[in-house]
Amino acid sequence: QVQLVESGGGLVEAGGSLRLSCAASGRTFSSYTMGWFRQAPGKAREFVAAISWSEVNTYYADSVKGRLTISRDNAKNTVYLQMNSLKPEDTAVYYCAVHFRGAVTTVSGYDYWGQGTQVTVSS
Repeated sequence: QVQLVESGGGLVEAGGSLRLSCAASGRTFSSYTMGWFRQAPGKAREFVAAISWSEVNTYYADSVKGRLTISRDNAKNTVYLQMNSLKPEDTAVYYCAVHFRGAVTTVSGYDYWGQGTQVTVSS
């Protein structure tokens, strides 16, 4: 059974940092692009970042460029999201997922979603 489990969320003040992890089990995804999305209350799920299997290519939403960094450890089947200079507008549930088709920025391109981890940034 494939499982993606996110962790590392929490409450942080504006300007602070968090590091999210997404551990996969049940199948290895070392040859797949992995992505992070987020969903704030009342809003649609939106793309945050993605990383190719080789780590050569990374992709970021304009709103997080320069502040968030995606990385992965294929030996551990884990993807990370380092979040620095956090802003209140970063508050959301963060999800990781495996990319299977189409553009890496679209929700429909992904399968195998985790349950999400809450990130709350206070002003």
